[in-house]
Amino acid sequence: MKVFIVIVVTLFAVIDPIKIGKVNSAKSEARKAYNSGDYKLAVNKYRYLSDSLNVTEDEVMLNLANSYFQTNDTTNASATYQSLTGSVKPEIRSKAQQQLGILNHRQGKLEEALQSFKQAIKSDADNKDARYNYEMLKKKLDEEKKKQQQQDQQNKEKENKDNKKDQKDQKKDDQKKDQEKKDQQKKDQEKKDQQKKDQEQKDQQKDQEKDKQDKDKNEKKDAEQEKKENKDKQNSQQLSDKLQQMKISEDKAKMILEAMKNQEIQYLQQNKRKATKPKDKSKPDW
Repeated sequence: MKVFIVIVVTLFAVIDPIKIGKVNSAKSEARKAYNSGDYKLAVNKYRYLSDSLNVTEDEVMLNLANSYFQTNDTTNASATYQSLTGSVKPEIRSKAQQQLGILNHRQGKLEEALQSFKQAIKSDADNKDARYNYEMLKKKLDEEKKKQQQQDQQNKEKENKDNKKDQKDQKKDDQKKDQEKKDQQKKDQEKKDQQKKDQEQKDQQKDQEKDKQDKDKNEKKDAEQEKKENKDKQNSQQLSDKLQQMKISEDKAKMILEAMKNQEIQYLQQNKRKATKPKDKSKPDW
């Protein structure tokens, strides 16, 4: 009897009937708010259960996470779902992983979302929603990957085409530059040749002018010489005529001219000696 009383007292010490009543009442209110779609109230009720009454049952925490999710409180929803991925209950663990996949998908983290759906299926093969989401997302990613590969291939082909075009254009530019260089070299050579030709023509013209001047000079000289010879001839003829008139022979005329020439030479020599004789300073200039 005493043992029974001790057991009853111990049970009352461990299990507080008042607290149990509060827990059950709070669960009922939270479930009612959750089922009616009043998720803000449901968040308050479930947080009261977890924070104030220390109720951390998986079902309570899952509904709290779902209520966060419905009110777009993604930070608390993600943290609460993450805490449930370690649950010993496969169904709870699978639902938490599925919801994490949905959150990742909404944030554009498609590969992470796919892995979350995959883990949800591993946790509970009967989770049809997780399997459907996984298959749809994988199909989408495969299509995008294929599309990206096609785009990459098109970009590569376009790049190769552009490179070939650039190479072809570069080759044309190089050929054009080479041709322009050759044309310029040809023009320069033609210019040099023309300058050389012009110079040769100038030199030839100068030579012709010089030859003409020399010819004119020689012709003038020849004409003067001829004129002189004619004059000498004429004078000689006149002299011969005078000598004949004076009845003087040509030999005798030559002797007279020679004598006159000698006298002229002597006269010049005497004048030269007089000019070189020192002047007497004691005598007047006159």
